[in-house]
Formats: sequence, C-alpha cells, structure tokens
Amino acid sequence: MKPINIIIVEDDKELLKGIVRTLSLSEEVEVLETYTNAEDFIRGIENQQSDVVIMDIGLPKMNGTECIKQLKPLFPKMQFLMWTTFEDDEKIFDALRAGASGYILKTATGQQLIQAISELYRGGSPMSSSIARRVIASFHNTQIKQTEFNLTKRECEILELLAKGYRYKEIADKLFVSIETVRSHVHHIYEKLQVSSRTDALNKIYGNK
Repeated sequence: MKPINIIIVEDDKELLKGIVRTLSLSEEVEVLETYTNAEDFIRGIENQQSDVVIMDIGLPKMNGTECIKQLKPLFPKMQFLMWTTFEDDEKIFDALRAGASGYILKTATGQQLIQAISELYRGGSPMSSSIARRVIASFHNTQIKQTEFNLTKRECEILELLAKGYRYKEIADKLFVSIETVRSHVHHIYEKLQVSSRTDALNKIYGNK
C-alpha cells in the first residue's frame, strides 16, 4: 500500500526530530520534507507532492493559520492537520476557516498522531477530544443553524456528527439509517448552506456565530 506523504512545518527543532522519529516507525506514512517556518514551506511547496501537511500555529513571522489561508486555494487537495498547543476557540475556528481539516494537540501520542493522519487522508476530520468538545459546544450555541439556513432537526444531527469527524457509514449506524439516506441529507445540507464539503459546511456555521 502506498504510504501517505507528509510534510511537517514546526519551529521547535527538538519536537520536530521527535515527530519525524515517531512517524518513521510507521509504514503508513512517509515524511517527504520538514520546515521550521512558513516562508520556507511556501517557497518549497511546489516541489513536493504531499498528501497531508502537519502544521504548527505558533510559527515565527507568518503563523500556521495565515500560511494555510494562502496555500489552500492554490492546493485544494492538500490536507492540513493543525498540530499545536493552542486550545482557545478563536485559534481553533480561525484555523478551520483558513482551510484546516483536522486539529490535534501536541499532547497526543505518536499513535494518535498517526491515526489522525490516516483519518484525515481518508476524508475524516480528526480532532483531539478536548477540541471536539469545544467545536460541539460552539455548534450547540449557534442558534441560527436551523432558522437562518432552514435546516431540519435531522440535518442538524448529521452536521453535529460530521463536526465530530464521523464517516457516512458511522453516521448511518448511529442514526439507524442507510448510507444513502445520510448522503441524501448531506446533499441537502450542502445545498442549503451553498457549500460543497464538510469543512466548508462547518465553517459556514461557525463563521456566522
């Protein structure tokens, strides 16, 4: 099986060495390149064919969120996984709005990081449990989600599960419906929100808090 190609952008050199060492033990992933700042990453990105980018937020000069905001429109298929110590709501949602599809704290174990990379590559939205709780709390506090966008109760339930990173089959199992029913609901959600992806749907909701 082809390994998942990884780029890491992290300014803490000791931590960077540790991440590379951890990932090198897994056959699922292959580290193509590492960078210690956003500027060098931007200059070198066109020479890399990366599937997933592990991105720190607190980089020197340009931060990780601003870097993603610049690159995501140019490389829409590239998946960004935030790897950070920050847990405050503003940084979480800024990163999601910029185009990040996952948010993992640096307290995660090596195996949790590898699982997050694999999940992200397969279309999921991995988040550390404490981050997921903040996302869901914000989701619950977004009262306009039904009224402004005319979402049904079932559509809101599915959006909540999408926010937690569940796949269609897992959502279907939880709600005791078929995968096709979930797909149909998601299609209607996207139409109502005028978006085309899970991340865009969640950003649309959170961006209108």
